[in-house]
Amino acid sequence: MKKTIYFKQIFIAACWLLIAVACDRSPKYQVQKVKRSVIESERADMTIIEEDDFNRHPSRIHYSKHARCRMECRHIDEQEIKTILEQGTLNFKKSELQGEPCRRKYAVEGMTSQGHRLRVIFAPCGNEMTVVTCIDLGVEWTCHCN
Repeated sequence: MKKTIYFKQIFIAACWLLIAVACDRSPKYQVQKVKRSVIESERADMTIIEEDDFNRHPSRIHYSKHARCRMECRHIDEQEIKTILEQGTLNFKKSELQGEPCRRKYAVEGMTSQGHRLRVIFAPCGNEMTVVTCIDLGVEWTCHCN
């Protein structure tokens, strides 16, 4: 009698386990597939942009008046800007990539050896690069730049 009750309990527990596993229809795997395809498309875009449009070693770098003001206020030097240009990561969400090639703006982010976590907005045209502005992502500065 006790063996029968014991086997019934095991049988019922096994059935509940099978039902729970069969009914688990969570979309975890679909979400991961979507995220992976988005990442792959961003990588594809980044490869195209880095090879064709975004020159990390321009012949000349210009600094806008606004960029110079921001750099001075935030204690950022030209070497830090060059480090971000050469080694930083393109942030497609903050970039403006529509329009003519000389009108595009690329947001590039990274860490400098001086400890600044920067986002620098670059505007390439031909073999020259203009630094539009720079943002210290780690510290909120009160700058009075126009």
